[in-house]
Amino acid sequence: MTTVSTPDHPLDRIARRLPPPALVGLPFRLCPPPLRRRGMQQLLDHLLGELLAEGEFDYLLDRRLAIEVSDLGLRWVVTAGECRLLVLGEREAADSTIRGRALEFVLLASRLEDPDALFFQRRLEVSGDTAIGLTTRNLLDRLALADLPLTLRIVLNRAGRFARRIRSQREAATEPAGQVTASVSRPAR
Repeated sequence: MTTVSTPDHPLDRIARRLPPPALVGLPFRLCPPPLRRRGMQQLLDHLLGELLAEGEFDYLLDRRLAIEVSDLGLRWVVTAGECRLLVLGEREAADSTIRGRALEFVLLASRLEDPDALFFQRRLEVSGDTAIGLTTRNLLDRLALADLPLTLRIVLNRAGRFARRIRSQREAATEPAGQVTASVSRPAR
């Protein structure tokens, strides 16, 4: 068996040299919580405004959903208000939690990874009232990418492709030394 290697892409080199996620998340964690909440509030209002106006998030009335980006140490808790989602304090209790690494959330948002695969492979987890988490996931899955501004679609696509590179580089770094990643078999004589 012989090892087949592929040329090293410049983005692969960048992906290998990225600092650990906890360090990447540090600027966000140092940002005052009210500012983080306001930023998330504006993002949700902008991206989900139409669904909110149609009452699609009414199932969150008097219920709380937490979104945890575990490797960055970030958490948001949201609930439904009058035609909008309200972002509460990060320490608020939640009825349901969707938890995962930043890469998985980027892949989910970019639609470059099947949402069911992310959940079934436990790269994204739902805990607590799973009906809230799964309803939210299904609702967001119905959000048409074509309805998003072109600039945002491009950013999401490129971020998703880069997230795949980061994941593959991290997986390659954790493979045991000497393991053959691709092989060519030769017939026995």
